[in-house]
Amino acid sequence: MRRTDGQFVMLVIMNALLLVAGVVISGGSFLSLFNLQSMAGQVPEIGLLAIGVMLAMCAGNGGIDLSGIALANLSGVVSAVLMVSILGPASDPTTFSLGFMLGCLLVGFAGGLFNGFLIARFQITPILCTLGTQMAFMGLAIVVSQGRAVTVGSPALLSSLGNDMLFGVPISFIIFIVVATLIGAVLKFTPFGLWLMLMGTNPKAATFAGFPKNGVILSTYALSGTLSGLAGIIIAARNVNVKFDYGSSYLLIAILIAVMAGVRPEGGYGRVVCVVLSAVALQLMSSLLNFGGLSNFVRDFAWGALLLTFLAVGRYDVMGFFAPMRRSEDPSASVPQSPK
Repeated sequence: MRRTDGQFVMLVIMNALLLVAGVVISGGSFLSLFNLQSMAGQVPEIGLLAIGVMLAMCAGNGGIDLSGIALANLSGVVSAVLMVSILGPASDPTTFSLGFMLGCLLVGFAGGLFNGFLIARFQITPILCTLGTQMAFMGLAIVVSQGRAVTVGSPALLSSLGNDMLFGVPISFIIFIVVATLIGAVLKFTPFGLWLMLMGTNPKAATFAGFPKNGVILSTYALSGTLSGLAGIIIAARNVNVKFDYGSSYLLIAILIAVMAGVRPEGGYGRVVCVVLSAVALQLMSSLLNFGGLSNFVRDFAWGALLLTFLAVGRYDVMGFFAPMRRSEDPSASVPQSPK
């Protein structure tokens, strides 16, 4: 069985076992409609950040976006401060909601483009670059908000994205699945997906093939930043305010989701469907810990231990699920002949 299939099967089995465990522990209430809807509503914001982490990791060269949650918070804070000063949520809820959402997406896109520019132009190792911008984005959010929470309120359109249902499914979860599907299609069926994976698998091959390396880096981090902006919208939609330090553990969780999904830390491989399944599995685990009455501190310890376990096990062939793909087995790893 190929690793790609094995990773998918492993995640499906993991989700099924977690559901069974939840039923046993809770006596059946774990699968109540309310609990399932509650869990589905909590997946999108961290799932979107995890897809952004996956994209950066696929680019290789230490590519990992550490600035995701900081950029999501910055997008929410900047957009909220701007819209409150111009309009206010009570005077025109629809216009306020649309302006806030557009502002979040633009700030997220600009922040991601800034990351990509620094990495592509100055050849900064991505993990170090995004560590720096993470602190810069958080500092900027503190300055803009003066260190306080900024009230967004509950304008109808914005609030519906975070709290309403469509056919019994949270709207935010539907948005997450639609976005994940679109990104998965882009990676599978467009030249951008091929270029991104080849860059992570064999940078020299990408160079000799004449691929627009800098353009791919800019596009990758701009897309990751836009996903952070979208996460900022959902965060604001689920809460009445936005703050610079929301989701302090989200960075660790987003990386854990990507690693559980089989994304190679060295780059060149990642499947969006596996990231979605991994995000769902982690939410099921979190709910199980809550049903067990464990504190958030124990949960953070469990996430850290789980991340280290997956990184360690990923170096070995265990039941064929975690075997790293050998470059010699990857047809895209061969160096194309430069045109004459």
